[in-house]
Amino acid sequence: MAARTLGRGVGRLLGSLRGLSGQPARPPCGVSAPRRAASGPSGSAPAVAAAAAQPGSYPALSAQAAREPAAFWGPLARDTLVWDTPYHTVWDCDFSTGKIGWFLGGQLNVSVNCLDQHVRKSPESVALIWERDEPGTEVRITYRELLETTCRLANTLKRHGVHRGDRVAIYMPVSPLAVAAMLACARIGAVHTVIFAGFSAESLAGRINDAKCKVVITFNQGLRGGRVVELKKIVDEAVKHCPTVQHVLVAHRTDNKVHMGDLDVPLEQEMAKEDPVCAPESMGSEDMLFMLYTSGSTGMPKGIVHTQAGYLLYAALTHKLVFDHQPGDIFGCVADIGWITGHSYVVYGPLCNGATSVLFESTPVYPNAGRYWETVERLKINQFYGAPTAVRLLLKYGDAWVKKYDRSSLRTLGSVGEPINCEAWEWLHRVVGDSRCTLVDTWWQTGGICIAPRPSEEGAEILPAMAMRPFFGIVPVLMDEKGSVVEGSNVSGALCISQAWPGMARTIYGDHQRFVDAYFKAYPGYYFTGDGAYRTEGGYYQITGRMDDVINISGHRLGTAEIEDAIADHPAVPESAVIGYPHDIKGEAAFAFIVVKDSAGDSDVVVQELKSMVATKIAKYAVPDEILVVKRLPKTRSGKVMRRLLRKIITSEAQELGDTTTLEDPSIIAEILSVYQKCKDKQAAAK
Repeated sequence: MAARTLGRGVGRLLGSLRGLSGQPARPPCGVSAPRRAASGPSGSAPAVAAAAAQPGSYPALSAQAAREPAAFWGPLARDTLVWDTPYHTVWDCDFSTGKIGWFLGGQLNVSVNCLDQHVRKSPESVALIWERDEPGTEVRITYRELLETTCRLANTLKRHGVHRGDRVAIYMPVSPLAVAAMLACARIGAVHTVIFAGFSAESLAGRINDAKCKVVITFNQGLRGGRVVELKKIVDEAVKHCPTVQHVLVAHRTDNKVHMGDLDVPLEQEMAKEDPVCAPESMGSEDMLFMLYTSGSTGMPKGIVHTQAGYLLYAALTHKLVFDHQPGDIFGCVADIGWITGHSYVVYGPLCNGATSVLFESTPVYPNAGRYWETVERLKINQFYGAPTAVRLLLKYGDAWVKKYDRSSLRTLGSVGEPINCEAWEWLHRVVGDSRCTLVDTWWQTGGICIAPRPSEEGAEILPAMAMRPFFGIVPVLMDEKGSVVEGSNVSGALCISQAWPGMARTIYGDHQRFVDAYFKAYPGYYFTGDGAYRTEGGYYQITGRMDDVINISGHRLGTAEIEDAIADHPAVPESAVIGYPHDIKGEAAFAFIVVKDSAGDSDVVVQELKSMVATKIAKYAVPDEILVVKRLPKTRSGKVMRRLLRKIITSEAQELGDTTTLEDPSIIAEILSVYQKCKDKQAAAK
């Protein structure tokens, strides 16, 4: 039972909620009764899913969402979400000022949508399966348990001075209590900022101070890949520099004792004193739900703001339609909740839909490279959603680790975080999915999926390594360097979106002008995604990479992702990262960092073969001037390659790396610097 295994203190807490037989000690209580506007099923997500699958209907629905946003989104919001007060205006948006407003006048509570409505119908349905770091020790949490835990935590927050609109920092790894902390904030109208539990004390303090957080919630320690992470010590160091923090609520993931100071509160003990009922705050549709910080080259924190109704509707709808989620499915998104993928497709989207969502605490290779697939077999996961970087990593270990386990439960595979290369796509489809699973390569803007192969008409084609079809209400346009719209097919340009959608970010906390400058200034009247894209003959979209990853070699504009894709076709090279750097003659040249399989033999031969392949697949001018073999690439914990750090290394700016706190292993910088210096020394000696 969950109570016996749920991370020590939390298990004791949940144990207190049960009778001796393991059944609820009392009937479900504190459940807020759903209120929906009277209507038929025509505007519901299932109705849209069914309609989209009919011949000729996907284009018609897409056209309606583009042409009549109010007529499309209005009924969906009315019938999908639980409202306290109906909205009076579906949307009011102006890209010139960055004003985004959806479902104005409406009031609701996100936690009611994610918990109470399901507890009323099926309290013992499983909400979360926590795949703990320790292999084979999953814990199941029902919707009733999650609601009662959320209410106790919400009451604890209120008792410690947290009110509607206050900010709360959550510095916790993937766990049921972290999810309850997010939902507890939503329940009382507080704003949560989940700060990835790999950030340093300095970065944590910067984010806490920018948000002016009143409370921090953390664990004594974290576990990941068999290693202990000293979370409380990091928080202790951070809050020394955070004058707004009044309390640090400390839960226990391990039995190890940690120092408890004047600010510190033992969370499980306090929660056990609280009532498992907490009346939900009724929030306006455009009240702030959460902020999530991104890191950039300057190290300045940037808190992206999401609000209530539009975000929740979009997360729920994309979760259901992109992944073909059906009642009773086990949905496995292996992202960390510290990232937006975890917010939208581990927590809010699945829980709003009443799904069973997997919380994955560990790593793809702990205790071995079969961890994902053993988990799929044991939990009978139906949808698996992960990062291309993890796929490429596992590809290096070969097919045996995959085929060792039964993956017959899988129906949909998903890729998230960056464009997936063809080799990784084919491996995921053929080996992991046995060539029978739908594979969706998803392209995002902060908040949720915007372009993906599904939804579509029944049986519509899926092209490898391509996002393809805009989601309903996403209206992409390609722009040229002069700011003009590029029409037709077989064309490339800057990818913009011409119309607002409910799930988009609303502002940057405390700096709306920065938000306007980042997204609406480059192409007035349009939202600029920062990515480049190619539109095919069939009207599908292929993401070509960040626009700042486009290099100009002797007048030829070339996306670094295109070179990486060519390199990825070499069987001995599972991973690569290409960047541009200044060149005296060409203006810019390409520099490739590659990881070579141990079985590859002579790496010099591989390098020559790669140059020939790039020349053949793209052009001679695209061949990287330098190809450096490294053991690994610098990645964030979420799996993204930090190309800007590689650029700084080869442009002699290694002393000014900016924010590196998202790096999974900071020692990799010295490792790559050493390899690069040896390469330079070798070249100098040859001259």
